Amino acid sequence: MRIACPHCGRRDVGEFVWSDHAPVARPPQPDAATDAQWTDFLYFRSGTPGFAQERWQHVHGCGAWFALERDTATNRWRDDG
Repeated sequence: MRIACPHCGRRDVGEFVWSDHAPVARPPQPDAATDAQWTDFLYFRSGTPGFAQERWQHVHGCGAWFALERDTATNRWRDDG
């Protein structure tokens, strides 16, 4: 698999680290969040097949953080056509 880094172009996926799902919001007041709120934030995702926004870092390259859309059913990136 190859990922298109916004700065370096297409590179092997081994140069990148996946961080998390991009649109997931942290609890608004982390210090006051309940265990249930943290559990929901950390563990529960829809898991629906299709495109999902994810955050990645080009750790073995420029170090940039960026969001990509990946089809979880086919493992293809939105820009793959």
